[in-house]
Amino acid sequence: MSIENREVKSFLGSSVADVLVADVLVVGAGMAGLRTATLLARAGHDVLLIDRRPALARPVRTTGIFVRRTLDDFALPAEFLGPVIRRVALYPPLPGRPVVLTSPRDEFRVGDMGPLYAAMADEARAAGVRVALGTRFTAWGTNTALVSGPEGPTVVRARFLVGADGARSRVARMLGLDVNRRFLVGAEQVHPTSPTGEPTFHCVLDPHLAPGYLAWVVDDGRHAHIGLAGRPDRYRHGIRAALDEFRTQAAGLIPRATGPTEHRAGLIPVGGVLDRIACGDGLLVGDAAGAVSPLTAGGLDPCLRLSDLAADLLGRALAHGPAELAAYDGAGLRSRFRTRLLMRHGMDLLRGRTLGRLGVAALRTPPGRAMAGQILFGDRSFPLPSRPRVPVGLPVPAREIR
Repeated sequence: MSIENREVKSFLGSSVADVLVADVLVVGAGMAGLRTATLLARAGHDVLLIDRRPALARPVRTTGIFVRRTLDDFALPAEFLGPVIRRVALYPPLPGRPVVLTSPRDEFRVGDMGPLYAAMADEARAAGVRVALGTRFTAWGTNTALVSGPEGPTVVRARFLVGADGARSRVARMLGLDVNRRFLVGAEQVHPTSPTGEPTFHCVLDPHLAPGYLAWVVDDGRHAHIGLAGRPDRYRHGIRAALDEFRTQAAGLIPRATGPTEHRAGLIPVGGVLDRIACGDGLLVGDAAGAVSPLTAGGLDPCLRLSDLAADLLGRALAHGPAELAAYDGAGLRSRFRTRLLMRHGMDLLRGRTLGRLGVAALRTPPGRAMAGQILFGDRSFPLPSRPRVPVGLPVPAREIR
């Protein structure tokens, strides 16, 4: 299709082969982008979803831990979820005796994220989403995007733009919205394993190896995840060296591999939900919006819940105009994270293994165990202002979002 519109030609500054038209252009096919695109398509809107990766199974940048509230409220395909985990062991710097907490309820399941993303992409296509992989988002201006795929540059005319493109969102910058500035950096090794005992989430509080966060071994009897995360500025010899050191120290917790090891790494935004996550041209979801718990660094539950709200408000904006997106208020959401942001600041201040030992010692007391149990097993989820008005025909979460 040739371009006749002079405004588009001027915007591009060069010739392109095609012009595509869509109600919404979603950039990024992680869980947030896939969820938002699928909900909009099911509501009857024309959605184009692009991702720079040629395939969604790799690379994976999350451990993939789903918490009970997410499992209760969202219909995730069970075949891509690992066995239930109820047991958590909290360790001081190794070697050290753990504090063990066991919930009477099914608390965690670890997703096999590559196949899960692929299944969600198939679901999106079945709903009518046009999915274009191997396609990069290049520029935006006046409801017009330039993207570049396997067949070259293409113009996309879209009423709204959704940034689901990760912690360092290019869409956020193009829309003039806020960007993440506080991060943890994480690295993880994953390998298949055989059941050796009760599935357990091992967490190690070691400010030397994981400054500002944790190191972990998640063993659900199907896969072992060995990883850590921390403040990027405190890794003097790099996070890979820290991970190698932790793997040596935690050898007794790591089950034998029965297959090849997968390596993962990435940034985790922990500054809380950004203030400005929407404008008249579009909005941000998932990591791009800072929708990650500042304390636990969990992002899967927030991305699903915020995506539901985003899809609802975009549907209203398509029907009634962009003023509807004013309700997508990051500052209002951020105010609900004050306690968690303060606790994040406290974790950032922990330095030295002595403080790690003292921190776990405090968890051995009844008040400490109660606090740990509330953080790990509590009923709270990502705090939206109210239940999203999910478009007709879509499943509504079973519980009120608080």
